[in-house]
Amino acid sequence: MEIINTLGRRKTAVARVYLSKGKGEVTVNKKDYKEAFPTAVLQSKIVQPFMLTGTEGQYDVRVNVAGGGINGQVEAIRLGIARALVEVSEENKPLLKAEGLMTRDPRMVERKKPGQPKARKKFQFSKR
Repeated sequence: MEIINTLGRRKTAVARVYLSKGKGEVTVNKKDYKEAFPTAVLQSKIVQPFMLTGTEGQYDVRVNVAGGGINGQVEAIRLGIARALVEVSEENKPLLKAEGLMTRDPRMVERKKPGQPKARKKFQFSKR
């Protein structure tokens, strides 16, 4: 098996994921994923696709991620890993799709409008 290259996005975060056979090492921006994302919740999101498909410890993952915040980055990485696992084996797709990991979350930040301080907030109205 050669290196499988996939892309994951969430909000403004973009993750390029490179999956190859290995011992289960996950490297994010040349750091271990536990160092890059110190909280347990974020770490569990990264390994979630491997847990669902029963492939933990079988693949090495290299990730370049940029933009957004840490949660958006983690979810972008998760989508990229899920897409890579489907490229490895098509039978992984129903397992990942059932958990909603194959769907790109379309929610984005609403733009700020002119004449308002934020997207929906209005300046204080004065009647007189």
